[in-house]
Amino acid sequence: MPRLVILCEFLTLLGGERSMLSTLAAVRAAGFDVHVAAPPVGALADAVRDAGVPLVEWTTHDVAGARRPGEQIRQDLAQLVARLSPDLVHANSLSTARLAGPVLAAAGVPSVGHLRDIVGLSRQAIEDVNCFDRLVAVSRATREFHVGQGIDAAKCVVVNNGVDLQKFRQRMATGYLHCELGLAPQARLVATIGQVGMRKGTDVALAAAVQWAAVLPDVHWLIVGERTSKKDEARELEARLHEMAQEPPLAGRVHFLGTRNDIPHLLPECALLVHAARQEPLGRVLLEAAACGLAVVATDVGGTREIFQTEADGAGLVPVDDFVAMADAVTALLG
Repeated sequence: MPRLVILCEFLTLLGGERSMLSTLAAVRAAGFDVHVAAPPVGALADAVRDAGVPLVEWTTHDVAGARRPGEQIRQDLAQLVARLSPDLVHANSLSTARLAGPVLAAAGVPSVGHLRDIVGLSRQAIEDVNCFDRLVAVSRATREFHVGQGIDAAKCVVVNNGVDLQKFRQRMATGYLHCELGLAPQARLVATIGQVGMRKGTDVALAAAVQWAAVLPDVHWLIVGERTSKKDEARELEARLHEMAQEPPLAGRVHFLGTRNDIPHLLPECALLVHAARQEPLGRVLLEAAACGLAVVATDVGGTREIFQTEADGAGLVPVDDFVAMADAVTALLG
């Protein structure tokens, strides 16, 4: 049985990790002996164990959360590869691929790197990523961006993220969120789901909410997700969001729900998903919302137009950072 080792650098359970986890059953059914190398504690580690997949400890950050020196990480990875003798190694993120590329090439292990981000790379980083035998981009936009900055086009293919249509499907709303939040049954819920931070445009989403609050008095806003960045600018943004939510006209109408494990059931309780991302290779939550039959307002960025190609697809696409256009699209759809 061929052994597949999947490398995950971070302990968080975000879109890239969820996309990877959703494939594990099929990959194992295809005859692979799957191991996931990741930090031993955290949401990802718990999810891997729950899936019944062996977790191999691989840490890239110290106990304080600071990233360890790159050469130390690579030495540990070389030892891990020597110990597990994998037939194939899959680096599940661009950041992980940058670390692992030279190690896997030196070991002569067949390798796949997953490009789940649209970010600029240094010349050295491009060389490191090009060490992989095959590169998988989550959208055409992601592939074109990276090929444009020097990633080997011959190695890079597009494989879109997918969602489980048994889990994410149209359901009748039950009102359980209204009960949880103490809201009137007729209140309409608009959700934004993802990391709370600049990249996901949470600030733009709330700025749009301010615009339509007066004309849509029955609408409440759900912010689902948490801040994962420890940078000062991320902390300041989070504090500013809470301040906005406590002031008129949003006071009492914005609900910070944190990380949730009930997204397949939460989405059908909502009237609309708003996704204000400033960068989005192929937003998993957009696919999940579409699978649940939920209308979407999203920024026209990255691979989003590859999901929603026309207005008939149930989405309103607006320019990045244009909270007025976003508010207009929300008002039009909810009206």
